[in-house]
This record gives sequence, structure tokens and C-alpha cells, in this order.
Amino acid sequence: MSLNRISRATTEGIERAPNRAMLRAVGFEDGDFQKPIVGIANAYSTITPCNLSLGDLADAAVKEGKRIGLMPQLFGTITISDGISMGTPGMKYSLISREVIADSIETVCRGQQMDGLVAIGGCDKNMPGAMIAIARLNIPSIFVYGGTIKAGHLNGKDLTVVSAFEAVGEYLAGNINEEQLTAVEKHACPGAGSCGGMFTANTMSSAIEAMGMALPYSSTMAAEDAEKRENTIESVAALEAAVRNQLLPRHIMTRKAFENAIAVIMATGGSTNAVLHLLAIAHSADVSLTIDDFETIRRRVPVLCDLKPSGKYVATDLHKAGGIPLVMKMLLAAGLLHGDCVTITGKTIAENLAGVPDEPSPDQDVVRPFDKPIYAEGHLAILRGNLATEGAVAKVTGIKQRKITGPAKVFESEEDCMAAIMKREIEAGDVIVIRYEGPKGGPGMREMLAPTSAIIGLGLGDSVGLITDGRFSGGTYGMVVGHVSPEAAAGGNIALMNDGDIVTIDADEQTLSVDLSDEELAKRRLDWKLPERLASVTGVAAKYAKLVSSSSLGAVTD
Repeated sequence: MSLNRISRATTEGIERAPNRAMLRAVGFEDGDFQKPIVGIANAYSTITPCNLSLGDLADAAVKEGKRIGLMPQLFGTITISDGISMGTPGMKYSLISREVIADSIETVCRGQQMDGLVAIGGCDKNMPGAMIAIARLNIPSIFVYGGTIKAGHLNGKDLTVVSAFEAVGEYLAGNINEEQLTAVEKHACPGAGSCGGMFTANTMSSAIEAMGMALPYSSTMAAEDAEKRENTIESVAALEAAVRNQLLPRHIMTRKAFENAIAVIMATGGSTNAVLHLLAIAHSADVSLTIDDFETIRRRVPVLCDLKPSGKYVATDLHKAGGIPLVMKMLLAAGLLHGDCVTITGKTIAENLAGVPDEPSPDQDVVRPFDKPIYAEGHLAILRGNLATEGAVAKVTGIKQRKITGPAKVFESEEDCMAAIMKREIEAGDVIVIRYEGPKGGPGMREMLAPTSAIIGLGLGDSVGLITDGRFSGGTYGMVVGHVSPEAAAGGNIALMNDGDIVTIDADEQTLSVDLSDEELAKRRLDWKLPERLASVTGVAAKYAKLVSSSSLGAVTD
């Protein structure tokens, strides 16, 4: 029996006849009004390869839902391609789109009083956006990941979209010519699917699987493989059981489930964006989670997977090696995972992992043995100091120099910084500061993949630091610190810096500071003003800037 008020209409008298008339127009017949109405949130788009295959998955979900006695109702939501908008003003709308996605899914499901939800997403913000909505709605729900892209290949090397960004720096350094740059561009992204390394999309799909809101093995499947469609069909069956048993998201998305997700992110070397997104999802689920919880878990969970951007392999390699269930089982065996958490399968984490080996196969080196990790501790460190009194996030894998002290080169935007890099004005020992790119200051908190990749391509990745109140792509690595809070637009000390100020980034001591006294900072604050450009922001960006919280709280808007 459906829980939906509209679909119970036949038991509530003739006053529901207009509701039924509208539903008959979209295909309901007499026996259908007692079936659960399930929303299929479809983020299909031709705007990005990440979402290119989602339409087929949504069609499969609708067909399977009807076959097993549901009344699936298909509706769309938006996407922004981070990779395409990267390095442009369009990137300001990426994080904004997370909120639009969440709001749109919530609006449809509440407005039409859905009994359940299958959310299908691909690009970076589809996943946290859908999960924020799922947490708010608290109706039986499941997330279906569209799948990862397969690696590109050129001259015997695997390529990802990040390869194209790094090739720009190599070209500027004179290490490759224009023909070679174009060859990388043509081979980096061979088809449908989300960016192939352990970048933000695959990080969030892995976190959602670890949390129990997606089926086991689903987070590392290739978009173009047949198993992705089968996984979608299986997900609809799991959703039907959840509706029947009233297994709700907040039964699954507990504090322990978030700790499991963070542990898996650390073990796989995932994106800094996971900090931002998990804080926001926890906020919507009414779960107490803070930025410092990431640091607590980081200290006890090793990095086990050798994945791009700082490693060798891509997500499809991890899938072949055993996927996220293998990583989870290794963590469970080491006492670093909560095995009693319930999942969307109706079983606990431990039950789902019962048949999974405790150790990786010796025939691969994508996943290292627990006693021979790539790094003894997790890679997402929370830094504090007079430049980040609310915290900042550093990705400390793949760096040779864990401390850098040098003069600041301050830029008011990503474009200003890129112009300086293109002119070869950045030197070894510099600490680049990109400000007014935070949630309010952007508005929208752009990712700085273009400058960080160019620095890597120039061969300066181990000798140049970069700090910003913006974000980093999951494809970023090096001595970089993002999410600096309070941000410049909120009056954070990053707004008071001048060229030449001495900055220290210390990954071991977990500090981010500028060599200025409190008195000097107070003196400079008297002369500080918001940039005039922020007063001219209009539309959705203006609404976002007015509502959005600090990135240290997840950049939430509700």
C-alpha cells in the first residue's frame, strides 16, 4: 500500500478525483493508484561526459520500477561540468549548482509527495546535491552513480582530464610542443563517465557507497560497461524493499556512517571537496559533524590506494582490484570501520562484506596491504593558524616538501594568478595567495585546478606553495591549501595580506600562518574594504552569497 496521499485517493472519496485525473493523463490506470509513487531524479545532460549516459540508466530504472510494482515518475535536474567551466567565470556556478540540485529534488519530491526516490547523478555536484536532498526529505531513497570514465591512453600512459591541464604547464615550460599538447587534449577523455582518477566524483561515489546509501561495488563501475545498467536495476529493487520496510535515509546516515565514509576517503586518497560536501550532507541529516572530525580520523587511517592524481591508477583499476568493498573490508578487519551500520540493502556493513577478502590480491598493486600502506596516515589535513582561525584543508599526499616558508604573491582572483603563471612570474620558494574566491567572495568558491596543474606542469609543484579561500579540484595535488576560513570576503586575515608577507605552510605541525603581529593585522584591517565588484553581483549568485555559510561549516545555505 502506498504511503503517498495522492495515491491513496481511492480510499478518501471523490475529492481526490482531480488528482487521479491528472495522474491518468500520465499513464496511471485503476490498479496503479495503490502503488508507491517513486521519483527518478535524472541528471542526464549532453553538457558533460559525466552525465552523458544517465538518460539510459533513468530509462532502465523506470522500466524496472514498473515491472516490480512501483509507479516511477521521471523528472530532471541540472548539472554544471566542472571540467569544462574550470578556469572560467562559469566555475563560480559549480558549487552553487549543488544547492540548486538539492533544492530542485527536494521541491519535486515534497511537491508531488513521493513515496521514495532513486537519484541518478554523475558530475561532481550531482552527488552531494542529491544526498543533501535525500537527507532533508528522509523518504526511502537510493543513489545511483552514473559511473566513471575509462582512462585515455597516449604513448603507453593513462590519461585523465587532469593530464590536459598539466600539459598546459608542460607546454609553457617548453617540455612539449603544441602538437603534443593537442594530442593529450584529444586522448584525455575517451567517452562517457565522470573523471577517472580519485577526483571529486569518484571520491563522493565511494563515500556514498561507504555510507550505505548505494549498492556495494557501484561506485567504481565504468559508465560504458553493461554492469552499470544492471546495477541500476538492482538499485531499484533495493529501493522497493526500502519503501516496503520503511527503511529511511536517517536510519542509514548516522554519525557512524559518516565516520565510515571519511575513513574510506582517507584510505583511497580522495578529494578535498569531500570535507565540504560531507559537512553539508551531515547538516541536512541533522548529524553532528565538524571539520575537526576529519583530522581525528585521518590520524588513524592509512592511505591504501595508489590512485591519481598523486598516484598511478584510475578508478576502473580499483574496481578490478576489488573496489570499495575490498578497502572497507580491510578497514573493518583493522577495527577502523563500524560494521554494525545498516545499509540500503537492509543488511549491515559487516553482512555486506562477509564474502570479501581481508587482504588485497598479491597480483595487483592498486591497493596495498594494510601493513604496507602508501602513507601511514590519511592525506586530508586540517590546518589552523592566524590565516585560518576556522581551519583550512590541505591534501598532503604526493608532496616531497611538507613545510614551506616564503614570500607571498597575492592575487585577487584565479585569472590574475593564471596570468602571472603564464608570464613565468612565479618562482621557486613563492607562496601564491588567491583570495576573494570563497563561497561569498566568488561568489561560488571556484576550484583552482588550472593554476595548480600549470604549476605542476612547470615543474614547480614541490617548491611553490598555494593557499586560497577557494577550493581545489579532486585532481589537484602539491603543497596547496584551500577552504581558508574565514574567507577574504568575510574579513578573514587572508584579505589583509600584501605581496612579500612571509607565509608558512607546515603539513606536519598543521599550521597556516603569516608572519604578522596581531597589532599589524589590526592596523591593516582599518583600511580594508570589500571589492566593489561584489556589490554588482546579481541573480542566483547574489542570493547564494547572501545565504551561504563558511566553508568550515560546509558552505550550506539553509
